[in-house]
Amino acid sequence: MTERFDDLARAVRGCRLCAETFSATATAHAPRPVFWARPGARILIVGQAPGARVHESGVPFSDPSGDRLRRWMDIAEAEFYDRDRIAILPMAFCFPGYDARGGDLPPPPICARTWRDRVFAELPAARLTLLVGGYAQKWHLGGAARGGVTRTVAGWRDHAPRLFPLPHPSWRNTAWLKKNPWFEADLVPELRRAVRAALEDG
Repeated sequence: MTERFDDLARAVRGCRLCAETFSATATAHAPRPVFWARPGARILIVGQAPGARVHESGVPFSDPSGDRLRRWMDIAEAEFYDRDRIAILPMAFCFPGYDARGGDLPPPPICARTWRDRVFAELPAARLTLLVGGYAQKWHLGGAARGGVTRTVAGWRDHAPRLFPLPHPSWRNTAWLKKNPWFEADLVPELRRAVRAALEDG
């Protein structure tokens, strides 16, 4: 890794911009940025924000949603967590806490404004980007993400093979997957081919 990337990684991991905001949530937690990337990564996975389990473990997608995402990608856990091959860059690096109904709060916009362009500029080897969920899709696709996640994911052919919009792999979306069988029938096989091509492209 370059010295510049090392400095950036340390700065992200040390970020405390949202300390006051997080202390006022129901969980009253401190920031714990989860930064998972190295400059040689071929695939970028752009999610929403760490959940409570990831906040505790410090490892992204270390929960059932990660199991489902790896199945979609047809990739082993060891390869998924090889930072020289795959970078995992949520729209906010910290767990944002829960709302009054126990759902995850949205990723604080200040995180993306502060870090996103700087981090992406240091990942020149990326061949494939996966946009997981609406926040990632709106940021990276802009107007092309209008109409919600279902419409954006249904239009995946407009962006493949270098970019794939995906629903969040949470258990909460199991009903969505049943209602939209085209996702696993049509998109997932192409996603798997794109994943393998990105990792094997010399």
